[in-house]
Amino acid sequence: MAKTRLVFSGSGGQGVITAGIIIAETAVLHEGLNAVQTQSYGAEARGGATRSDVIISDAPIYFPKVVQPNILVCLTQTAYTKYVPSLRPGGLLITDTRWVSIEKTVDARRFELPLTDTVSEKIGNSVVLNIAMLGAVVRLTEVVSPDAVKKVIKNRVPKDYLELNETAFDVGFDLAKKNQT
Repeated sequence: MAKTRLVFSGSGGQGVITAGIIIAETAVLHEGLNAVQTQSYGAEARGGATRSDVIISDAPIYFPKVVQPNILVCLTQTAYTKYVPSLRPGGLLITDTRWVSIEKTVDARRFELPLTDTVSEKIGNSVVLNIAMLGAVVRLTEVVSPDAVKKVIKNRVPKDYLELNETAFDVGFDLAKKNQT
């Protein structure tokens, strides 16, 4: 496996840091890979810029920050504008159509997914947007297995919200699958 560099970006409260932690934990605990996860966010608890960097590799990882991601997820226009110039040529760009308008040509495979709208329609609770986004990322990248991610979700989320999160993961996974063809 080559080194996979992911950046999840959005605003505080969207759960991009949690999504990064879950995929990194999945890689280490269930896939036998090395992973690091770092995060940065604005001073605001909610609404400020948020970024979660994840590197997954079968080789040692010597630097924890993602400089040029292979995979970039943008859940807000601000995140898109700020981070799309750093996307590695030929990489993968995933955006939420509700909040992000593609403004420039990008040398990447692009998936403009109606994540927020689909979560609202099928689940009715936007608090699990991050888990739906994670489902889409797992489907589009195959960097970790869906079953392994679900094991981590089961251990990470409160028991009362497990079914909601599992449903959200499946919604995102199916949305990406539908948009791949």
